[in-house]
Amino acid sequence: MQKKLPAWVCILVFSLNFLVKGKEGKVLEEFIFEKARFKSCHASTIVELADGTLLCAWFGGTGEGRKDVGIWLSRKEGGRWSAPVEVANGIQYRRPDGSLHRYPCWNPVLFQPKGGPVLLFYKCGPSPRSWWGMLMCSKDNGHTWSVPRRLPEGIIGPVKDKPIQLQDGTILCGSSMEDRGWRVHFERTSDFGITWERTYPINDPLVFSAIQPTFLRHGEMKFQALCRTQQNVIAQTWTEDGGRTWTKLEATELPNPNAGIDALTLTDGRHLLVYNHTVRGGKSPCDREMLNVALSFDGKKWLACLVLEKEKDCEFSYPAVIQTQDGLVHITYTWKRLRIKHVVLDPKKFKPRPIVGGRWPAD
Repeated sequence: MQKKLPAWVCILVFSLNFLVKGKEGKVLEEFIFEKARFKSCHASTIVELADGTLLCAWFGGTGEGRKDVGIWLSRKEGGRWSAPVEVANGIQYRRPDGSLHRYPCWNPVLFQPKGGPVLLFYKCGPSPRSWWGMLMCSKDNGHTWSVPRRLPEGIIGPVKDKPIQLQDGTILCGSSMEDRGWRVHFERTSDFGITWERTYPINDPLVFSAIQPTFLRHGEMKFQALCRTQQNVIAQTWTEDGGRTWTKLEATELPNPNAGIDALTLTDGRHLLVYNHTVRGGKSPCDREMLNVALSFDGKKWLACLVLEKEKDCEFSYPAVIQTQDGLVHITYTWKRLRIKHVVLDPKKFKPRPIVGGRWPAD
């Protein structure tokens, strides 16, 4: 006959099981920086270079939309992140009295195309309704950068999430405008950002107000784009001609509290999505208090993997996700608008569970 375990042992075993279950697949979690010269930060982006170096960028200043907000960059070599360095700002010119005419910077996007320099896209302007696209390039793995160049009129570049590169070298960017309602469009460049072509908006903002597309691959020319919306749901659109034409925007089964998302197709063919699985209206930071990772085999039916963050009345948002050469998944995101957090996952250790009735499964 088995002896009954003491109550404190049962509680300890239950607690350990709970902690392990909630961290399936998690390899590392850390902050990019502990202290910085800016008060607030948001909208990170991450890229792996050919030699395995990681670069991470974000915008930082006294607060989103403030004129002192610039683009900051850190690199990870030898297992440590370097101190943040400001690589771009919105200074336009100096007035006769010595004061600066300056605009805030927004939403950097790092990308390492095959056969080209590291690209750093970002936005500059008074607000998302009137900003414009900017581009800087680096030929020495992000140590130095070219003079910022304004993109052509009407070209934003990748508005939040990383682009994808087609087999012919063309870079396909998911973009959007907010000046006359939230409208998604797509942009292409075949010469690393010198010349561009773009689609018309694919959605009517009166039907679906959507921005910030992120891509999933389903073939050489077939892609799916998932979008943030104001309708409390993630929306999707598809292309079978490499991004020249797209299907009508439609709802997925996943919620979206008017918050940024990011996704990718893993090397094993599965699709991964990082997003806030909450259903409130996105009117306060607490609508982004839980940040989640989901997995899909077809881009349509999604399974719950793990919860990256969950804390009442706090904001965890604007994820960026990549898969590195070693097969691991790297995610960066805004942590309470104070820091940028970096999490590494092993997708081979995921244990996905069904999402039933739109509810994230309880631990």
